[in-house]
Amino acid sequence: MDFITPGAVRKPPLWKRARHLFWRLISVLPDRPYLAIKYATIVGRFPDLKHARRFTEKLQVRKIEDRNPLYPTLVDKVDVKPYVAERAGQEHVVPTYWVGTNLEEVEWDSIPLPVVVKPTHASAHGFFLRTSSDIEKLMALRPEEDWLALRHDRVNREWAYKNLTPRIIIEKMLEDGDRPLTDYRLFAFNGEVVHIELRLRKDEGIYEYTYSPDWKRLPVRTGDYLYSTEEAPKPSRLEEMLEVARKLSSGISFMRVDLYASDDWVCLGEMTLYPAGGFETYQPEDYDLFLGSEWERCNK
Repeated sequence: MDFITPGAVRKPPLWKRARHLFWRLISVLPDRPYLAIKYATIVGRFPDLKHARRFTEKLQVRKIEDRNPLYPTLVDKVDVKPYVAERAGQEHVVPTYWVGTNLEEVEWDSIPLPVVVKPTHASAHGFFLRTSSDIEKLMALRPEEDWLALRHDRVNREWAYKNLTPRIIIEKMLEDGDRPLTDYRLFAFNGEVVHIELRLRKDEGIYEYTYSPDWKRLPVRTGDYLYSTEEAPKPSRLEEMLEVARKLSSGISFMRVDLYASDDWVCLGEMTLYPAGGFETYQPEDYDLFLGSEWERCNK
């Protein structure tokens, strides 16, 4: 998950705003036609929702048909923590300092900086707070109303978020000395990890890498991040990361398990049922079919 520092909010480009306006205009449609049209505007083709073979198509079908009662717990950043502790161990749970809906109620003197503040029901929103100045900027922005209004169940029709209670969480900021943390995203089908996507910060940019579970570089990109021919360092706790992902995703047809890791610890960032809303574009394109076949293979 990527975060920005308070005060560094950027307006999306015009083409993105126009596309979002179009999606709002068609939001009156039922799930199936809405998702088919939105998928086509992003991916460039209509999905086969009757005989889904591609990974991204299967994610659309999951949103329409799969009503596993465990899903709302898995996507709530507060409610998932007991699940993680029970399945993988408390040591993999990031400490929580506060949960609520009104930041004015936070007793900031009791919050040990640095921390992350973010909504419990959405991704790609939040702030790093390292100093009292950051707290002042946050309180000047007062993002609660915007954050609590975020609705993945409406924007992307992600059912698991439909009946969640939107909240805000303040939790410990994970650090690894002077090194920036790497975001490891483990794609797991019923407990079997198929690949790992990395989001590595360097040279003032975010680079994307894809590796197999035995740490061999895969020629796969999504096109959303920068690309580097350099190898990413193998995490020293790779086997532990794989085991955590296996434990958390076992019994779930597909789950993306997002982890942070240092030489001393492995902690869950979040668990995702619908990566990129199921609208990811893979390079090469056939990788979408490969992931769809892995979904089938691991759930027989």
